Amino acid sequence: MASAKDDVKRLREVTGAGVMDCKRALDEAKGDFEKAIGLIKERGLAKAKEKADRDAKEGLVEAYVHAGGRIGAMVELSSETDFVARNPDFKELAREIAMQVAAMDPKDVDQLLGQPYIRDASKTIGELVTGIASTTGENVRVKRFKRFELGQSNGEPT
Repeated sequence: MASAKDDVKRLREVTGAGVMDCKRALDEAKGDFEKAIGLIKERGLAKAKEKADRDAKEGLVEAYVHAGGRIGAMVELSSETDFVARNPDFKELAREIAMQVAAMDPKDVDQLLGQPYIRDASKTIGELVTGIASTTGENVRVKRFKRFELGQSNGEPT
Protein backbone atom coordinates (compact mmCIF):
# COMPACT_ATOMS: atom_id res chain seq x y z
CA MET A 1 0.00 0.00 0.00
CA ALA A 2 1.39 3.40 -1.01
CA SER A 3 2.03 5.96 1.70
CA ALA A 4 0.44 9.41 1.67
CA LYS A 5 3.88 10.82 0.80
CA ASP A 6 4.13 8.51 -2.23
CA ASP A 7 0.62 9.52 -3.34
CA VAL A 8 1.53 13.21 -3.14
CA LYS A 9 4.70 12.57 -5.14
CA ARG A 10 2.80 10.58 -7.77
CA LEU A 11 0.06 13.23 -7.99
CA ARG A 12 2.72 15.91 -8.50
CA GLU A 13 4.27 13.89 -11.32
CA VAL A 14 0.90 13.43 -13.03
CA THR A 15 -0.42 16.99 -12.64
CA GLY A 16 2.61 19.25 -12.17
CA ALA A 17 0.85 20.86 -9.19
CA GLY A 18 2.65 21.97 -6.03
CA VAL A 19 3.16 19.75 -2.99
CA MET A 20 0.57 21.52 -0.82
CA ASP A 21 -2.01 21.60 -3.65
CA CYS A 22 -1.56 17.84 -4.09
CA LYS A 23 -1.79 17.17 -0.36
CA ARG A 24 -4.97 19.27 -0.05
CA ALA A 25 -6.55 17.59 -3.08
CA LEU A 26 -5.78 14.11 -1.71
CA ASP A 27 -7.17 15.09 1.72
CA GLU A 28 -10.37 16.47 0.18
CA ALA A 29 -10.71 13.39 -2.04
CA LYS A 30 -10.17 11.15 1.03
CA GLY A 31 -7.25 9.43 -0.70
CA ASP A 32 -9.07 8.81 -4.00
CA PHE A 33 -6.29 9.45 -6.52
CA GLU A 34 -8.52 9.97 -9.58
CA LYS A 35 -10.80 12.35 -7.69
CA ALA A 36 -7.73 14.30 -6.51
CA ILE A 37 -6.57 14.65 -10.13
CA GLY A 38 -10.01 16.01 -11.01
CA LEU A 39 -9.86 18.55 -8.16
CA ILE A 40 -6.44 19.77 -9.26
CA LYS A 41 -7.57 20.09 -12.87
CA GLU A 42 -10.63 22.10 -11.80
CA ARG A 43 -8.47 24.43 -9.74
CA GLY A 44 -5.96 24.74 -12.55
CA LEU A 45 -8.71 25.86 -14.88
CA ALA A 46 -9.92 28.38 -12.31
CA LYS A 47 -6.38 29.73 -11.85
CA ALA A 48 -5.88 29.98 -15.61
CA LYS A 49 -9.13 31.96 -15.99
CA GLU A 50 -8.02 34.37 -13.25
CA LYS A 51 -4.79 35.05 -15.17
CA ALA A 52 -6.38 35.35 -18.62
CA ASP A 53 -6.57 39.17 -18.58
CA ARG A 54 -2.92 39.68 -17.58
CA ASP A 55 -0.55 40.80 -20.34
CA ALA A 56 1.46 38.07 -22.00
CA LYS A 57 4.09 40.02 -23.92
CA GLU A 58 6.96 37.56 -23.64
CA GLY A 59 7.21 34.08 -25.09
CA LEU A 60 8.76 32.50 -28.13
CA VAL A 61 8.27 31.58 -31.74
CA GLU A 62 8.74 27.91 -32.50
CA ALA A 63 8.94 26.24 -35.91
CA TYR A 64 8.31 22.67 -36.94
CA VAL A 65 9.09 21.18 -40.35
CA HIS A 66 7.60 17.77 -41.10
CA ALA A 67 9.90 15.03 -42.38
CA GLY A 68 10.44 15.48 -46.08
CA GLY A 69 10.36 19.27 -45.79
CA ARG A 70 7.01 19.72 -47.60
CA ILE A 71 4.94 20.99 -44.64
CA GLY A 72 5.93 23.31 -41.82
CA ALA A 73 4.43 25.58 -39.22
CA MET A 74 5.40 28.46 -36.96
CA VAL A 75 3.65 29.26 -33.67
CA GLU A 76 3.90 32.25 -31.35
CA LEU A 77 3.29 31.09 -27.77
CA SER A 78 3.22 33.93 -25.26
CA SER A 79 3.79 34.18 -21.53
CA GLU A 80 4.06 36.99 -19.01
CA THR A 81 7.80 36.65 -18.40
CA ASP A 82 10.84 35.51 -20.35
CA PHE A 83 11.66 33.27 -17.37
CA VAL A 84 8.65 31.08 -18.23
CA ALA A 85 9.40 31.30 -21.95
CA ARG A 86 12.83 29.73 -21.28
CA ASN A 87 11.24 26.84 -19.33
CA PRO A 88 11.85 23.52 -21.17
CA ASP A 89 8.19 22.50 -20.74
CA PHE A 90 7.07 25.79 -22.32
CA LYS A 91 9.44 25.28 -25.25
CA GLU A 92 8.25 21.69 -25.69
CA LEU A 93 4.61 22.84 -25.68
CA ALA A 94 5.38 25.40 -28.40
CA ARG A 95 6.99 22.68 -30.52
CA GLU A 96 4.07 20.30 -29.97
CA ILE A 97 1.61 23.02 -30.98
CA ALA A 98 3.62 23.76 -34.14
CA MET A 99 3.54 20.04 -34.95
CA GLN A 100 -0.23 20.04 -34.35
CA VAL A 101 -0.66 22.97 -36.75
CA ALA A 102 1.41 21.21 -39.43
CA ALA A 103 -0.58 17.99 -39.05
CA MET A 104 -4.13 19.26 -38.55
CA ASP A 105 -4.21 22.59 -40.45
CA PRO A 106 -6.53 24.53 -38.11
CA LYS A 107 -8.07 27.70 -39.56
CA ASP A 108 -7.70 29.92 -36.48
CA VAL A 109 -6.53 29.90 -32.86
CA ASP A 110 -9.97 28.99 -31.47
CA GLN A 111 -10.20 25.95 -33.74
CA LEU A 112 -6.65 24.94 -32.80
CA LEU A 113 -7.38 25.16 -29.06
CA GLY A 114 -10.45 22.94 -29.47
CA GLN A 115 -8.66 20.23 -31.45
CA PRO A 116 -7.79 16.89 -29.82
CA TYR A 117 -4.03 16.69 -29.27
CA ILE A 118 -2.49 14.43 -31.94
CA ARG A 119 -0.37 12.53 -29.41
CA ASP A 120 -3.17 12.03 -26.86
CA ALA A 121 -6.74 12.49 -28.08
CA SER A 122 -8.03 12.55 -24.49
CA LYS A 123 -6.66 16.12 -24.24
CA THR A 124 -7.24 19.22 -26.35
CA ILE A 125 -4.59 21.76 -27.28
CA GLY A 126 -6.45 24.23 -25.08
CA GLU A 127 -6.09 21.87 -22.10
CA LEU A 128 -2.35 21.60 -22.74
CA VAL A 129 -2.05 25.40 -22.76
CA THR A 130 -4.15 25.66 -19.59
CA GLY A 131 -1.98 23.00 -17.97
CA ILE A 132 1.24 24.91 -18.55
CA ALA A 133 -0.46 28.13 -17.39
CA SER A 134 -1.48 26.37 -14.18
CA THR A 135 1.98 24.89 -13.66
CA THR A 136 3.85 28.15 -14.31
CA GLY A 137 1.34 30.45 -12.62
CA GLU A 138 1.29 32.76 -15.64
CA ASN A 139 -1.06 33.67 -18.43
CA VAL A 140 0.00 31.53 -21.41
CA ARG A 141 -1.69 31.77 -24.78
CA VAL A 142 -1.27 30.90 -28.43
CA LYS A 143 -1.05 34.32 -30.09
CA ARG A 144 -0.87 33.22 -33.73
CA PHE A 145 0.38 30.57 -36.10
CA LYS A 146 1.08 30.03 -39.78
CA ARG A 147 1.18 26.77 -41.73
CA PHE A 148 3.17 26.32 -44.93
CA GLU A 149 2.79 23.59 -47.53
CA LEU A 150 4.75 23.33 -50.77
CA GLY A 151 2.66 24.11 -53.82
CA GLN A 152 -0.10 25.94 -51.95
CA SER A 153 -0.73 29.62 -52.51
CA ASN A 154 -1.81 31.75 -49.59
CA GLY A 155 -3.36 34.44 -51.76
CA GLU A 156 -0.20 36.57 -51.88
CA PRO A 157 1.36 37.52 -55.22
CA THR A 158 4.28 35.33 -56.26
